[in-house]
Amino acid sequence: MTDSRGDQGDRVAELIAVWQRELPEVLHPTSELSKRLMVLADALHQAGRPVLRELGLTSAEFDVIVALRRAGAPYRQKPSDLSRSLFLSSGGTTNVVNQLVRRGLVAREPDPDDGRGIQILLTNEGVAAAEEAVTASSAAHHKVWDGVPDETVERATAALRALLRG
Repeated sequence: MTDSRGDQGDRVAELIAVWQRELPEVLHPTSELSKRLMVLADALHQAGRPVLRELGLTSAEFDVIVALRRAGAPYRQKPSDLSRSLFLSSGGTTNVVNQLVRRGLVAREPDPDDGRGIQILLTNEGVAAAEEAVTASSAAHHKVWDGVPDETVERATAALRALLRG
């Protein structure tokens, strides 16, 4: 993994060593893993931020249009389902959807299965924006792993998969 801030692995080891000396009772067998995951998550977040900025999207807007695109054709969801899948409040979802409606990336349409409800639908422009954003974000995230052998990535992925099942 490359990072302009230097070798994160050494920083984590130094942090763990300081806590081992200063307050060892706060450390658990999972402490180093937890910190390394936080550092990796931050590196991935930092890699994606400029991509979204270039595309004129906030993180929340990205999450909404990508969730709708991921849902498959016809790229629509009920607002409550969208909120639940993104862990957003209904008010937060409404605010983001309002921004996306103004930009022409999503539209509100009557729910074909519930005459009283609505669904959020990606417009053609929204589909294109979602696909461009997810492609660019994926490429930026891939660059974070430059120099890491594929075998190492595969082993780490398998280990994390096992941890998340546990």
